Amino acid sequence: MKYLFLVLILCVPAVAQRDFLTSAETDEIREAQEPNARLQLYLHFARQRIDQVKSLMASGKPGRSALIHDLLEDYTNILDAIDTVSDDALKHHKDIALGTKAVQKTEPEMLKTLEALQESAPKDMARYDFVLKQAIGSTQDSMDLAGTDLSQRSTEVEAKAEQEKKELQTMSSAKAEDKKFAAVPADGTTADGKPARKPPTLLRPGEKIAGQNQ
Repeated sequence: MKYLFLVLILCVPAVAQRDFLTSAETDEIREAQEPNARLQLYLHFARQRIDQVKSLMASGKPGRSALIHDLLEDYTNILDAIDTVSDDALKHHKDIALGTKAVQKTEPEMLKTLEALQESAPKDMARYDFVLKQAIGSTQDSMDLAGTDLSQRSTEVEAKAEQEKKELQTMSSAKAEDKKFAAVPADGTTADGKPARKPPTLLRPGEKIAGQNQ
């Protein structure tokens, strides 16, 4: 029985991560290629999540805490998507003034609702307190980004992208160097018979690592 139980566990597929958009919403986002349209669509979905939370709070529906938890989690992911779309558009030198203006107008309103929910301290808040705090923090961060001058934000986005590119190149070079050293034959020569370059070391000439063969 023990072995059968282990086999059953191994056969159970991993739990897939829950999507923060419905399939219909995903289709709408896919069709909205223009960044301003996409930003306003994400805002619409975020507002829907907030309205659903307000409705659940007013109804006192049993088991609502799990629904509120998921709605707040989805809301936070949507805000992350808004920031990502904005940064990506700026990186490609696209105008997002219209979408940013909508973000600046809508997010403070949603933040006010979230803070009011937190201040009301409902009896079941312990079950979604963490995601509520995350939602409030993400809204504040997104508001700060949206309030940044677009020219300045574009410069910062490009600088960050360039830094990430350099870090990636450095990592690739380090891996290539490690691979080259690993390929050196035991006799210390390269494929063409020339002496292989020794890997860098901090040891002084003649110094040995303790326990190393002479």
